[in-house]
Amino acid sequence: MSNPNRRFALAAVCAASVLLSLIAATFAQATHFQHESYQQLLAQLRHREVVALVLHQQGYKAHASLANGGHVTATYTPAEVPRLTAAARSGGSSFTIATSKRKSTTVHHKLRYIAGGVLIVVIVVVLVVLLIGRRRALEEEGPGGETASASPPTGSG
Repeated sequence: MSNPNRRFALAAVCAASVLLSLIAATFAQATHFQHESYQQLLAQLRHREVVALVLHQQGYKAHASLANGGHVTATYTPAEVPRLTAAARSGGSSFTIATSKRKSTTVHHKLRYIAGGVLIVVIVVVLVVLLIGRRRALEEEGPGGETASASPPTGSG
């Protein structure tokens, strides 16, 4: 590669990496939840600053989307769920309790292992067939590169 082409390729790679890092930073900021106290969350609900509230029962975390575009999270206890529900409804926020959508992954893993085993068996069978075919071709050629089906030389004598 000539020197100008190398410089151009290096500049293109650098520009692409800067662009990708800016995009990643933008997405990281957009989805990052700021931690705050439970009391601050209740105050925001009372002042109608919360647009949507999602309660996650695993870990007892409340995720709130604010009217200014921010996202906050606060921890709560199971006894505080009715109070949060009432505050969200009275504040006009959309309110959801997240449910766990866990499926049994054992069937999925079993199918993955079965498919992997079948793939390995198919690869071994193909390799064996290829090796047998190669061996037969070498045997038919004979030691001098001649085919075995050629007529033997006739000698006078």
